Amino acid sequence: MSEHGITFVGMDAHKKAINVAMLLPGCPEPEEWQVANEPAAIRRLAKRLARAAPGEVRCCYEAGPCGYVLQRELEAAGGVVCDVVAPSLIPVKPGERIKTDRRDAYKLARLLRSDDLTAVHPPTPADEAVRDLCRCREDAREDLLRARQRLGKFLLRRGCMYTIGKRACGELHRRWVKGLTLEHAADQVTLEDYITAVEQMEERQRSLDRRLATLAEQDPYRAPVGWLRCFHGIDTVTAIALVAELHDFRRFATARALMAYLGLVPSEHSSGERHRRGAITKAGNVHVRRLLVEAAWHYRHRPRIGVELRRRRMDQPSAIIAIADRAQQRLHRRFWALTNRGKPSHKAVVAVARELIGFVWAALYPATVGQPVGGRS
Repeated sequence: MSEHGITFVGMDAHKKAINVAMLLPGCPEPEEWQVANEPAAIRRLAKRLARAAPGEVRCCYEAGPCGYVLQRELEAAGGVVCDVVAPSLIPVKPGERIKTDRRDAYKLARLLRSDDLTAVHPPTPADEAVRDLCRCREDAREDLLRARQRLGKFLLRRGCMYTIGKRACGELHRRWVKGLTLEHAADQVTLEDYITAVEQMEERQRSLDRRLATLAEQDPYRAPVGWLRCFHGIDTVTAIALVAELHDFRRFATARALMAYLGLVPSEHSSGERHRRGAITKAGNVHVRRLLVEAAWHYRHRPRIGVELRRRRMDQPSAIIAIADRAQQRLHRRFWALTNRGKPSHKAVVAVARELIGFVWAALYPATVGQPVGGRS
């Protein structure tokens, strides 16, 4: 704290305007005003805060669709420290029924002064760009799934049943669909349009996969992506998405901290002698949680090192391979131990995903903090 104290500033940021509430040291009432959400106006805001405050200036706003641009522009202007806080962890009074932008800005300033806010860890612009590319690929995968579903449901409504193979995908299914001739011309046009949509989505996903594969071969992603590809169920797209989404393992001092961050730990409501644990909290990064659950399904199979996994492990550190082997043995036993006790498979796989991220932390955290690869803190 400086000699004159700290000035706390809460900001409620929106697309067009930012509501500002400034709490000067020793002043019970805030100074409030509104500025445009434009680079020039933000630079003027930073200068105004620096002139008005006698000492250090600390600002905050909620994480949201505006991203980290406001934080970067304020800190680039100099003299201002800005935090982006997690909206889900902002304290809320149960009886509070009035919500306005002005009240929200003042509330953030008060909570920042009382140290009741939790700041999120901002990625660098380069990390954010790769992260958004990974999310773009995820969107493409979902669009492809929807396009295939539309095609399948249309054929079902027309009584066209695919019985040649077990799965309605692949080259055999594609040739069958393209060979269909429907009675009405309008139906034929609809069928061809759905087929075109599926092919476009497939090409879009393949193009994004190639871009991600190229990025995975470059620094700083080459080493961590190569290590993660040693794990059963994790290949290039999943590996670079995990690295881009988490982007700095130094903020997770323990594997349990990372599990909690991803919302993979059980919720709890205990009081006095009553203890109750529920489903996982589902807090934190939903993208990483989905990737881990998808990868965890692979561990229901018997542990083995196939040709593809052996190829991915070539020239990788032996310590990382040892961690991946322990994970494969441990997680397979864990999945079947839970299912044999009567746990549904979808619950067992979530427990496996929780332990999988612990092995991932063991592989990546030591190198992030400068310890030998494969070591533990």
